[in-house]
Amino acid sequence: MARKAIKKNLAYDDEKGLYYVSFNYGTGPDGKRDRRVRTFAHRAEAEAALEQFRSGPGRWLRGDGDRTTLEEWLNYWLEEVIAPNRAYTTYYSYRTLIRNHLVPALGAIRLRQLEPWHIQRYYAQKMREGRLDANSVHKHHILLHTALQLAFRQKILRENPVERVEPPREHPTRQYYYTPEQLRQLLQAVEGSWLEPVVKLGAYLGLRRGEICGLRWSDVDFQHNEIHIRTTRTTAGRHVVEKGPKTKTSIRTLGIAGLEDLTRLLRALRAAQLRRAAQDQDYRDSGYVLTDSRGEPRHPNMVTWALRDFVDRRGLPPITVHGLRHTFASLANSARIPLVDIGKALGHKDATITGRVYTHIFDQTHQEVLNTVAARIQAG
Repeated sequence: MARKAIKKNLAYDDEKGLYYVSFNYGTGPDGKRDRRVRTFAHRAEAEAALEQFRSGPGRWLRGDGDRTTLEEWLNYWLEEVIAPNRAYTTYYSYRTLIRNHLVPALGAIRLRQLEPWHIQRYYAQKMREGRLDANSVHKHHILLHTALQLAFRQKILRENPVERVEPPREHPTRQYYYTPEQLRQLLQAVEGSWLEPVVKLGAYLGLRRGEICGLRWSDVDFQHNEIHIRTTRTTAGRHVVEKGPKTKTSIRTLGIAGLEDLTRLLRALRAAQLRRAAQDQDYRDSGYVLTDSRGEPRHPNMVTWALRDFVDRRGLPPITVHGLRHTFASLANSARIPLVDIGKALGHKDATITGRVYTHIFDQTHQEVLNTVAARIQAG
């Protein structure tokens, strides 16, 4: 026989000049042994593939059946795929979702015995509990699909069971924003407080909370009246994380030449910080725009809580820092600024994202069109 064994799971065919590697994936749900063979032209490549299989996920799938659980696979995917290739905030949110939800409910099920009905029942149970809405459970669906798709691509699973599951239907998120009159009331109330730059950067420029907290004076170009959005400061659990913006398009330059109110505020704020640094040895000039009484950058969560408490104590309608961003989008839309230009200012990848995120806000334009047509008909 031309094919001869070199060592366990590795053979050589001297007639064809090929190396054969056997990958044993144990016993599948149908009770049949799953054994696959690949060919290699060179022995080094064959041995490398065999070693990778033995040290990688395949080590869980050998022996008497498939012992790998969904928990083991999700942990492998999280640590070996997500951790090296995603921002820490993404890793942290995935880890939290896996540990708090997926593992307690599905983690003990063996990976290759996971059926679509297991997953469908999990979605239904989460919806019945009432602690998560459909949009949140849909995120579980996306994570699970992505993680198991990797197992399918690596031929550990014959199919991705999530493909045959009906996910919860997403619902448009209600966007809270201020009318021009409400915004004027907030601007008047916040004048002179440390929240004033937060409100004005959010409402005048549509910045995200992380972009406001991550803004440095080196990003503010008073000479050319520009602000460069390059960094965000956000949270992952108890940790404050500084990183690049969400997408490449979020890295942007915004002109502030016509915003005298904002430029005047920023100049005064910078001058005050420099004076404080020169007079108070306990004050540190950290270089951030938004700082506390010691010159340290404000904690993002503190900014959120402070604004919420501020509007509540003054009897103003509830608004978040992100709600100020929505307010910017609403005012830009009411001024008939093209959707694509609004999206660029907000740092969206394209106008499709802008339209989807702000569907509720932009629906008012559609209503105005219908009202105008109806008025014309009635007048005629």
